[in-house]
Amino acid sequence: MKKYNIAVIPGDGIGPEVIEAGRMVLDEVSKKRDFKIEWIEYDLGANRYLKTGEILPDSVLEELKKVDAIYLGAIGDPRVKPGILEKGLLLKLRFSLDQYINLRPIVLYEGVETPLKNKTHEDIDFVVVRENTEGLYLGIGGFFKKGTKDEVAIQEMLNTRKGVERVIRYAFELTRKRNKKKRLTLVDKANVLTYAHDLWERVFYEVGEEYPDIEKDHAYVDACCMWFVKNPEWFDVIVTCNMFGDIITDLGAVIQGGMGVAAGGNINPEGVSMFEPIHGSAPKYAGTGKANPIATILAGKMLLDEIGEEEAGRVVEEAVKKALKSGKIKSMDAGKMGITTLEVGELISSLISG
Repeated sequence: MKKYNIAVIPGDGIGPEVIEAGRMVLDEVSKKRDFKIEWIEYDLGANRYLKTGEILPDSVLEELKKVDAIYLGAIGDPRVKPGILEKGLLLKLRFSLDQYINLRPIVLYEGVETPLKNKTHEDIDFVVVRENTEGLYLGIGGFFKKGTKDEVAIQEMLNTRKGVERVIRYAFELTRKRNKKKRLTLVDKANVLTYAHDLWERVFYEVGEEYPDIEKDHAYVDACCMWFVKNPEWFDVIVTCNMFGDIITDLGAVIQGGMGVAAGGNINPEGVSMFEPIHGSAPKYAGTGKANPIATILAGKMLLDEIGEEEAGRVVEEAVKKALKSGKIKSMDAGKMGITTLEVGELISSLISG
C-alpha cells in the first residue's frame, strides 16, 4: 500500500474545524482507493507565536521540505498585528519551498448560487495560474523620512525571465491537459507597466510558439475584471503576475459562489506543494461549527491530484458535487448552511464511492 506523509497545519480561527472535515474526507477516500495518509500535525500559527515568539522555526521548515504535501487551514488572529504571521509563515513557506505557482480553480458547481444574472455552472469553469514568488510581494523597498510630512515609501516589482517563463510554461501545459477550450489568456497591464509586463508579453508569445494547439489570448487586468462579470464563459486558463492574480482570484471566488467553495494550491511541481482554502481564519466563527469546509475539502482534492492520486481527487470532487445537489447544504455562507462544519464533512465522506 502506498503511503504519503502529509503535513497538516490547522492554524487559527476556523482552521482546525475545516481541516478536521477535510481530513475526514481524505481519510475516507484513501481507504476506498487503497493508499494511506500519514498526517504530521504542526502547531504553527497565532497560539504558538503568542506563547513562544516562534512563527516558523528553521528546524520545522527543514522537516516540511521532506513531506509529500502540506494541508493548511487558515492563518490570522486579531491578537497578532497584521502581516506578522502572513509574512513569517505563509510567504516564508512559499518562498522557501519555491512554490512558484498559485493555482486557483474557479468553478461554479450545481446547487451553488452565483451573483451573476443568467449564468449557470455551464458558464463558470476556468483556472487562474498566478505567479507566486516574484512581483511586488518580495518586499523590496523601504521608507525615507518615515512618520514625517516628507515621508517617501517605495515598493519595487521584480520579474525575472526564469520566473516568468516557468509559470507561463506551466500554464500552457495545464491548458493542454485540461483539453477544454484550449485557450490561454495572458492578463497584464503592459500599456502602463511597460517594462515588467513587456517581459511577460514577449515570453508568453515566444513560449506559445511551442504550443500551436493552444489559442493565445490577451487581456488587460481591468478588462479581465469586466469580462469575469459579463462573460466568464470565455475563459479557460488565465496566467498572470502575483499582484493581479491575488486580486482577480478573489473576484473569481465571488462569482463561483463565495469564499466557502474557493480552494487554492501553492505549487512547486518539482518539490513540496501546499493546499488551502483561500478564505481567512474568521475568528468570530471559531469553535461554533458554522464554517463552510467545502473549500478545504476541494483543496484536499487538489492535493490528491498533485501527489499523483488523480482518481481519488476525481472521486472527492464527485462527492462534493453530489452533496451540493442534495439540498442538504442550504447556503455557502458561514452560519447559514443548515448543518455543521463536521456534518458537511460527514455528508461528503458518505458519498465517496468505492
